Amino acid sequence: MEYSLASLVSSAEGVGIARAARLNEIRYNGLKAEEINERMRQALAVMRQSAERGFDPGTHSMSGMTGGQAVKLMAAAQDGRTAGGGYLGRAAARALAIAESNAAMGKIVAAPTAGACGILPAALLTAQEEYGLTDDQLIDGLIVAGAVGEVIAARASISGAQGGCQAECGSAAAMAAAALVCVRNGTAQQCADACGFALMNIMGLVCDPVRGLVEVPCVYRNASGVAGAFVAADLALAGIPCPLPPDEVIDAMKAVGEQLPPSLRETGEGGCAACPSACGRRGPGE
Repeated sequence: MEYSLASLVSSAEGVGIARAARLNEIRYNGLKAEEINERMRQALAVMRQSAERGFDPGTHSMSGMTGGQAVKLMAAAQDGRTAGGGYLGRAAARALAIAESNAAMGKIVAAPTAGACGILPAALLTAQEEYGLTDDQLIDGLIVAGAVGEVIAARASISGAQGGCQAECGSAAAMAAAALVCVRNGTAQQCADACGFALMNIMGLVCDPVRGLVEVPCVYRNASGVAGAFVAADLALAGIPCPLPPDEVIDAMKAVGEQLPPSLRETGEGGCAACPSACGRRGPGE
């Protein structure tokens, strides 16, 4: 199997990208179409449940660093107090809720990882709310997202320890961007372009978990990641092509990840994790 977005786009000619992704699963993994749809339906159900749990004000991580913030953001979005408007605010709140649920040991769908679990579901669930999409349309989006994630995992990495947070939240944003283009009836090439934009715009993001936990800044990067996914999708849907071949952007992400020092790859030794307050030290002038 050739792992490339170009190959996926080519195979989608005449059938559409969602069907092409299904056919790939049938051909290479021996799954039936009904099995694929049922797996995605189950994943979608868990995504909804994790969002609901994240909006429970009583959901907090054992460390106490995260929990309860998604409720505040959703209230602000619903009350018209957000700068980005209700649509973006609700999506960011859902991404935060799911990430907070994960930090509190709730059941989530790794999409593609636990640390980036809020981005894809928040994008699709909010699009469904905004545009009245059916679950079947969301399943198409999930299947496209899965195909994109498979290419990224094969060509680069989806591991923060291997490639930094660009490989986790970046990959999730790329998957979500492609899924959004799909459910908004974009072309296969636009799905690939959205993936390229999402990765290009988050290139070099480090993995720097405070106290070594998938909480800070991780949960907040889920909210930022879904915003990036919408921007990338909108660029592609507007007919703006990614200025670089999306496959080359994926390869560049891999190269950048390999150049990151160990302190910026999930070890909790650099970046935000090295801030004085994160280490129990006072900062300058305190």
